[in-house]
Amino acid sequence: MTGSTTTSTSRNTKRARAGAAVLAVLTVAAATAGCKAQAAGDAPAAPSAPPPATAGDDGKPTAPPSSPTASPSPTAPTATASPTPKKPDPQGTTLMASGSQGKQVRELQARLRQIGHFDRSPTGYYGTVTVAAVQSFQGKRGLTRTGKADTLTWQKLLGMTREPTATELNPPTTRPVTKPDKRCMTGRVLCISKNSRTLSWMIDGRVVSSMDVRFGSQYTPTREGTFSVYWKSRHHVSSIYHTAMPYAMFFSGGQAVHYSSDFAARGYNGASHGCVNVRDEGKIASLFAQVKNGDKVVVYG
Repeated sequence: MTGSTTTSTSRNTKRARAGAAVLAVLTVAAATAGCKAQAAGDAPAAPSAPPPATAGDDGKPTAPPSSPTASPSPTAPTATASPTPKKPDPQGTTLMASGSQGKQVRELQARLRQIGHFDRSPTGYYGTVTVAAVQSFQGKRGLTRTGKADTLTWQKLLGMTREPTATELNPPTTRPVTKPDKRCMTGRVLCISKNSRTLSWMIDGRVVSSMDVRFGSQYTPTREGTFSVYWKSRHHVSSIYHTAMPYAMFFSGGQAVHYSSDFAARGYNGASHGCVNVRDEGKIASLFAQVKNGDKVVVYG
């Protein structure tokens, strides 16, 4: 009996140990199942924790939805700032400004001269002198000193002045014309005096028109003597200095009588490169139409 009992006990012990071993294998298998690749068609395991928050379109963190079926929260509309409307200029629209030219500029200059704000004859060109004259007028009338002839400035000027006469708009010259050189007394002549700084267009000793002129500097002097017009060029541009020389009438090499916008703007503060500059465009346009190739040119001191 003892041997039989011992054998039975030994068999039970072996069965218990085998069962424990099987249970241990199943426990390990269950613990490592989540590390295997998910097969197609298997249901995904539910996450143990929600994913981290992500940044939305407005730059702020956005929390994920609480459940797969929950719809995302609507994004609040972003307010758009409307552009600030530009305030109108209290002095109105600009009618004339630096660089303008024409009849209205000439009238502006003549009216400013009537009340002491423009100290020379009208030229029809709106240069630095005209800008300073308009600023002076505006300052005296309590307006903003823009130097531009706007509608309010123009209306005030019209109310303080009268309509300019033909002589005020187109004076013969701002400088007195000297006695012509004797070489100018016969034929068709551009009689040019360096002393009086004037040009007189003369036919058989009679002065047809006169205008202010300026000459070259001491480094590029205007030649003196008797010459003749050999070429006319209405829209000429200097091939050396690349500057405009409208209504050019050449008389000695590259020297010519021509209109100068710089002379119109700055007056005698500047100088030419040897040419005879005219600052009144209207006058030289008329002169250009009358002068012919071969007409005499006399330049004297």
